[in-house]
Amino acid sequence: MSNLPIFDVAGSALQAQSVRLNTIASNLSNADSIASSPEAVYKPLEPVFQAQPLNEDGSLTAVRVKQISSSDAAPIKRYEPGHPMADAEGYVYAPDVDPVAQMVNLISASRGYQAGVEVLNTAKELALATLSMGR
Repeated sequence: MSNLPIFDVAGSALQAQSVRLNTIASNLSNADSIASSPEAVYKPLEPVFQAQPLNEDGSLTAVRVKQISSSDAAPIKRYEPGHPMADAEGYVYAPDVDPVAQMVNLISASRGYQAGVEVLNTAKELALATLSMGR
């Protein structure tokens, strides 16, 4: 832990939003992937965040990534008998990824990350201003 806990709080937020951005990128890049069986389909990812107290009285709380879970949504079954990955019945399977919802999530995560950067910049400016007061 640093001498200024605000850096710990803002840093944990940046790290959490970075993980969120990475999972969204993974989901979007695999949205159009297909598989020949439901078991082999890409499972969309979602980070699970958890609050983590930074001090004894709990007045400062950071965030951490508790886990990255895989969606249990059923894959989308499409009838494409001419596709080389089609199963014996002519079906291919795609992940249940909604690109619009993922883009909304991406914008939210990006804004959260930007807010964390602004908090760090402001805290740094205030710390430097405080140090220069003694001169």
